[in-house]
Amino acid sequence: MQILSQIRLRFVPVLESLFTSKGLAATKEQIDAALAMIRPAQNPQFGDYQANFAMPLAKPLGLKPIEIAQRVVAEVELSGLCSDISIAGPGFINLKLADEFLCQQANQAFHDSIPIALDRAGEVQVDRLGISAPASIENVVVDFSSPNVAKPMHVGHIRSTVIGDSLAKVCRYLGHQVTTDNHLGDWGTQFGMIIYGFRHFGDPSAYQKTPVPELSRIYRYVRRLMDLLEKLRDSPKWEQALSTAKQRLDTCQAELDSVETAGDKAELKVARKNIADAQQQIKELEEMLSKAQLQLRLAAQDETLSRDLVQHADLHEAVLAETSKLHAGDPENVTLWKEILPHCHDEIDRVYRRLHVSFDHCFGESHYHDRLAPLVSLLQKQGLITVSDGARCIFLENFDAPMIVQKRDGAFLYATTDLATIQYRMEHWQPNRVLYVVDHRQSEHFQKLFAVAQRMGYQDVHLVHVSFGTVMGNDGKPFKTREGDTVGLEGLIDDAVTKALEVVAKLDDAKVGGPEFSAEQRREIAEVVGVGALKYGDLSQNRTSDYRFDFDQMVALDGNTATYLQYSFARANGIFARAERTPDSIRTADTSIQLTNEAERTLLLTLIRFQDTLEEVLVDYRPNLLCNYLFELTQEFFRFYNRPDCRVVGAEPALLASRLAICDLMARTIKTGLALLGIQVVAKM
Repeated sequence: MQILSQIRLRFVPVLESLFTSKGLAATKEQIDAALAMIRPAQNPQFGDYQANFAMPLAKPLGLKPIEIAQRVVAEVELSGLCSDISIAGPGFINLKLADEFLCQQANQAFHDSIPIALDRAGEVQVDRLGISAPASIENVVVDFSSPNVAKPMHVGHIRSTVIGDSLAKVCRYLGHQVTTDNHLGDWGTQFGMIIYGFRHFGDPSAYQKTPVPELSRIYRYVRRLMDLLEKLRDSPKWEQALSTAKQRLDTCQAELDSVETAGDKAELKVARKNIADAQQQIKELEEMLSKAQLQLRLAAQDETLSRDLVQHADLHEAVLAETSKLHAGDPENVTLWKEILPHCHDEIDRVYRRLHVSFDHCFGESHYHDRLAPLVSLLQKQGLITVSDGARCIFLENFDAPMIVQKRDGAFLYATTDLATIQYRMEHWQPNRVLYVVDHRQSEHFQKLFAVAQRMGYQDVHLVHVSFGTVMGNDGKPFKTREGDTVGLEGLIDDAVTKALEVVAKLDDAKVGGPEFSAEQRREIAEVVGVGALKYGDLSQNRTSDYRFDFDQMVALDGNTATYLQYSFARANGIFARAERTPDSIRTADTSIQLTNEAERTLLLTLIRFQDTLEEVLVDYRPNLLCNYLFELTQEFFRFYNRPDCRVVGAEPALLASRLAICDLMARTIKTGLALLGIQVVAKM
């Protein structure tokens, strides 16, 4: 049901004739810009939709906005679609859908139960609900999640995982061909760290008993040693920089004294700024040194740690050597890598199962290793490479630094792998569009990557960086544990489920006839509610913004939360139980939705805007628009349900069937919308 598209299509001939009548030829951009200004009305008193293009068209057409609006209203053909069209203010055009059309679209959605698979395996299926095929079907690749498999997933992975999964599901539901790919970090320095650590710091018995926790411990320990060694190496440089900064401050202060005496206001402003800059530099260096010195003092008190810092002083070089041996195909390192990798996959797969996230492919960096040398040769033949200080680089306009594709020691970089990944995807999947769901800190990398891909000849594919902000704690800083560690994702899921169990138990205990769920049933419902709350709490945010993590708000039974939407679905199901009917009995009885009052009309109008909302989600890849729609739909449902003149149970038979059909369509739309967000529902709460 592309309601907005249908309306806009009716306006195209009129807009073109406006330009023609003035002896002008309208460009596609002008028509598209005007059509984009036909939107759902923000206030119901102005109708269902508004066309606000008269004002911006006034100058190019040489007409007053009211004249444009009058001509459009007189000429546009909206029969069968709108029952009323009027002008407000200086040229706003208000449109109201015909009730007959509204009922027709609602009935089409209600009777359309053809299943659509949201994943390639067909494990998640929802009703079509009148969704029409896109005018142009695209082949879309969605690259998301992409954790480093050498360590447990953490809170930083939640955004890429849930945003990417939702966008892939929305694309599939609307009829596009979708391939999902989890570009895993299963190669490179992190495995050099694990291989070295496994040999020097590993506990064989712990590894045999619980391999993943032991591998995680090894990785963290090697990382800690490398960080401490870096601080040992850099502390003298920081001390020298601090001394220089203090001398600079003295110089700046002397300059300020001189300028104050001269009384030159412009120079005085510059001198004060120089002092502020010097003071800020001193503050940052002192904080850096203080933290480093504290960590080094604590390390010195740990006998094992202090011993290893001495014995493995060349740790950084040793890790790079192990990494190089792995990349060169060293049998011992490759064997160990193959031994370790399945355990790492088991760890992340367990988290994905709890999040109900799956992928068509999980091609890690190792998948492309054999392509890297031929790729660099190709880039050389295309004349894209410049050798700079021994490294092979690609220099690009508007960037200060080049993209390095091979270091002077012959090692390849992430950028090389990403170019090889584009090459592979174009050869095997031929996408029209590739979405990279990666945080905003990688923006410059993707700008360079896309620019190089175009120069390589990949100009017919639309490469998009779907960036997102950071998950923050209540202190407004990146979300971490009290110890300062990054919060583990599985622990976060556990905490969300625990919070949800409190809500589920409270609801169940408050039931008039007493609790109806067993402890096991409560836990099962809490798993669905908790995971849903965690995912929705992220997806309901504007993806480009940082947001503060708040468990209590996420599982609240009121407001824009998954729990509220899941509860509304359960309430709609409960109506059928009280009416002693089933949804199937209504769907198979050739039931027709009727329109008897304004509350029903508002609810139906919201229901038929489902496809328009999904298409809007893909305009700028913002799942929060779907969250907002589902929240609005749920609010309209409860307004309808709580009105005396919209009584469902107890209504006369013909009206009962119609209103049960409305409840069913609402419940199926909520279920489908949540499924597109990767969230499940429960029949009862």
